Amino acid sequence: MMNRLKQIRKQKGITQEELARAVGITRPYLSDIERGVKTPGGDIIIRIANYLKLPVEEIFFTVDVNHGEHEKIA
Repeated sequence: MMNRLKQIRKQKGITQEELARAVGITRPYLSDIERGVKTPGGDIIIRIANYLKLPVEEIFFTVDVNHGEHEKIA
């Protein structure tokens, strides 16, 4: 799952250990979430968003939109 968790956490000056402890998960699991290796359950997503005081969508649901070139249909 693509996400901006690591970027946002660092911008807010929060360590992995601090965030993991605050939301009740291990630091290695948080690292896996940040790297997109693991997909957290809804309850963990909500706890993370609440701790960071941001909407879930801003952290976890990133969309890579191409506003430039479009593939031609033959």
